[in-house]
Amino acid sequence: MDYSKLTDFTGKTVFVSGSSRGIGEQIVRAFAVNGADVIVSSRDQGKCEEIAASIVEDGGKARAKACHAGRMADVTAVFDWIKEEYGKLDVLVNCGGTNPFFGKIGDTPEVAFDKTIDVNLKGPMYLSAEAVKLMKEKGGAIVNVASINGISPGLLQGVYSMTKSAMINMTKAYALEYAADNIRVNAICPGFVDTNMTKVFTSNPQLMDVLAEKIPMARAAQPEEMVGGVLYLASDAASYTTGTTLVMDGGYTA
Repeated sequence: MDYSKLTDFTGKTVFVSGSSRGIGEQIVRAFAVNGADVIVSSRDQGKCEEIAASIVEDGGKARAKACHAGRMADVTAVFDWIKEEYGKLDVLVNCGGTNPFFGKIGDTPEVAFDKTIDVNLKGPMYLSAEAVKLMKEKGGAIVNVASINGISPGLLQGVYSMTKSAMINMTKAYALEYAADNIRVNAICPGFVDTNMTKVFTSNPQLMDVLAEKIPMARAAQPEEMVGGVLYLASDAASYTTGTTLVMDGGYTA
C-alpha cells in the first residue's frame, strides 16, 4: 500500500451538503486541497458560488449547486445534475443542519419540529439514498455529520438531539445494507463547535464559562478541527471502517 496517498482524492467527485459556511465549508475546502473535484452545496446558491470561486482561485476544482436538503424535488434535481455533469459520485458528506428552536422539548412549535426533521434527517436520508445508486458500480463513501447530542441530548435542544440520534442509527443501517456494494458509511460526532448555529451560546460569556468547565480541553472547537475525521472516514485510510461514529468533542463525553 502506498501510504503517501491514503488521503489523496485526486479524480474523486465529492458532494458536501451544507458547505457554504461553518464545518461544511472547511470540509469542502479540505477535499479540494487534497485533489477532489468538489461540489459546494447549500440553500444559498450565491454563497456556494463564492466558496467555489475561491477554491478555484486557490487552484482547486469546484462547482456550486444549490439544494435544500429537506425538499425532495431539490434532492432529485441535484442528483440528476451530478449524473449529467459527472456521471458518478465517490463521496457524499451530509453536513447540512439546523436548530431553529432552543427551549424545553415540550414547547417545540410544530413548524420548528418539521424544519428540524426535514433538514437534519429527511435530507441526509434521501441524499444518501440517491448517492448509493451512483456508488453501487464502483463503491464509495458517505460521511454523516451527527453530534454528541445524538449520544446524550443537549440542554434545550431536544428535537435537534433526536435527529442526530436517528442519524447515528441511519449511518449504521446504510453501512450494514450497502457494505456488499463496497460503500462505506460512517459518521462524526462533533462536540461544541464555534459556528453560526452555536452563537446563542458563544455570545453569552457566562454560559461559555459553564460549558468550558464541562469540556476537558476547556474550549470550543473551531470548524476546521472537524475536517481530519471526515477526510479519514472518506479515504482509503479507512478502507475497513464502516458503521462507526467518531466522537470529536474535546473529551466531553469521556
